Parts: sequence; C-alpha cells; structure tokens
Amino acid sequence: MRAAFVRPIAERREECALNLKQLSQLLGLSQTTISRAINGYPEVSEETRQRVLKAAAETGYRPNRAAQRLATGKAGSIGLVMPIEPNDTSDIHFAEFQRGLAEEALRHDFHLVIMPAAPRDEELAIRWLVASGSADGYYLAYMREKDPRIAMAKSLPVPFIVHGRSFGLETDYPFLDVDNEGAFHDAAHLLLQLGHRRFALLNGPEEFDFAIRRRIGAEAALQEKGIDLAPDSIRHTAMTDQAGFCGMSELLERPDRPTAVLCASTVLALGAVRAINRAGLRLGEDISLIAHDDVLPLLKPENFTVPLTTTRSSLRAAGIRIAQRLIAAIKKSEPQPQQHELWKADLVIRASTGPAPR
Repeated sequence: MRAAFVRPIAERREECALNLKQLSQLLGLSQTTISRAINGYPEVSEETRQRVLKAAAETGYRPNRAAQRLATGKAGSIGLVMPIEPNDTSDIHFAEFQRGLAEEALRHDFHLVIMPAAPRDEELAIRWLVASGSADGYYLAYMREKDPRIAMAKSLPVPFIVHGRSFGLETDYPFLDVDNEGAFHDAAHLLLQLGHRRFALLNGPEEFDFAIRRRIGAEAALQEKGIDLAPDSIRHTAMTDQAGFCGMSELLERPDRPTAVLCASTVLALGAVRAINRAGLRLGEDISLIAHDDVLPLLKPENFTVPLTTTRSSLRAAGIRIAQRLIAAIKKSEPQPQQHELWKADLVIRASTGPAPR
C-alpha cells in the first residue's frame, strides 16, 4: 500500500484559518477594528478586544503583515542597530539580552529588525531605520559617556528606550538600567568587611557607561575606608575569558598582588580564576573574587569549582522588560512617557570570598 503524503500541521492549519475579511464578517466588526483589537490599541474596548482574540484563537486567524500595516500604519517591528567591527568577538551578553527581547516580541507578534553598522555610522543607520518605516520604535544599547545618540533619538518621531544610561547627560530620556554603582559599592564593601585592603578591578571597556559606574561604585566604597584604587590595579578590556586571564595574570605578577578582585562579568571571572589556579593560589583563601552575574545559562557562578560570589541581575529579564515598554509605547497602551527604571542587583555570597590572608 502506498504511503499517504502527510502535509505539515502548520500548512493544514493555514488552510483552515480564516482571513481578515472572513473574520470581519463572522464578528460583524470592521477589519480596522479587528486589527486594532489584536494589536492592543487603547481605543478598542476590552470587551471587544477579548471577543476578537477569542475568535482569532478559535479560527486560527493570524494577521497578514501587509494588511496589518495598511490598517494600523505600523510595521509591527522593533529596531536595533548593531555596531560591528572586523575584530569583534561574539558577545554572549548581547545574545542573552536579545533572547529576552525576542521572547517578548514573539508574544506580541512583533518582528525584530537588526541593522548592522560600523560604530561611526550608528546614528545614520538609526535615522535610516526610522525614515524607511522599517521599525515602529527602537532601543539604544552599549551606552557611552555623553552619548550623542540620545539627542538624536529625542529628535526622531518614534518611541525609543535606552538599555543603560549615558554618564554625563541629564536623564531626560526613557531608560532601564542596573544600579551598577550600587552593585560594585556593595561588593567592595563586603570585601572590606572581610579585611581586604589590596584591590583590583577587571572591568569592561572604559568608554561604556556601565564600566564607568562600576568603577565609581568600587572607588567610593574604598574611599570610605581611606583606600585608593590605583589606576594600575584596573584593567579595561573586552569582556572575554582571555582578557580576564591576561589581566589577572599581570596583576598576580606584582609584588603587592591584590587579595580582592572585582570582575565586571562571569566571563572575565572565568579567565581570572584560570590565572589564579595557574598561579597556585586558592580562591576564597589566598584571594577573593566577586563577579557581576548577568544570569548566563551557559556560565553559572554556582558551577565554578569554587562557587563565585556575585552581584546578580538578569540580562534576559532586562530584554523582556525593554520589549514590554517599547511595544507599549508603540501601541500607546500605557501612559507616556514611562521614564526611569533602575534595578538593584542582588549580592549573592558564595565560597569565592573569604577573610583577607594574614
């Protein structure tokens, strides 16, 4: 007997699904009302919205993108300009944030429009995204001190949100950020309580806002005890395992090597711990280390041979929240503007921190 050809379930569902016109006739509502109900526009009553969503789910209706754009004037897309340089390494921090953003976008049937650009062309690329109508709103990331993109974003006619902040500028723009100063102040304070007096900082690139604020937070805690964080005890690098290894190796060669180290990420800490082990030192005894944990699923601080003490704030959760706020601003389904969110990082104490060696 010949085997029957079985078509994919998605294909068979597509055949059974109603189109917008048919759904409009079934419900006795205009096609525009249905589109606006599905996209969460506030002028549609909640009763009508629930009626439309229930019918759409039961009939398998999914909006046609072209028709949706004509009905609502929206592309249904979030934009991002991704700076690319020839010698860049892959960034798992960016990937984890994007995963959260994508999860939330999918829940709202939004697309992501990612446009690569050389760092010097970022502003031009954002202007192109907006002018082309490819994105209804966008977010800014990798914020720098006095970042000129803020003024540009405020001049454009679509919603935007900043992941992070721009040191040296008034915060008169919508943002979501981690309290980096507070996190590294708390981390340094813990190490001071344990008796440490010789500190080092393995930080991200010095032009980025998060790195500036983490350094300021650590320095402030040390200054409260009359201790200076010497410039030669700080390393500003890409946040990679190799950079962490090289930076820590250099610091351990010094005659006054640090007994306490702050790392801007668990990726840097991975390399730093490798250097500490190679030097024959015991983590949590000869040297203490605290890292910032972005809650990366492939690099859990509790799974290190000596579990790491961390300041913790989820990048994926930040991606979800950025998408929620940006989509809400695009749909105007909540009061605008919702300006500032500053998340406090959790200090999680594990075995990588201990009393200063005598």
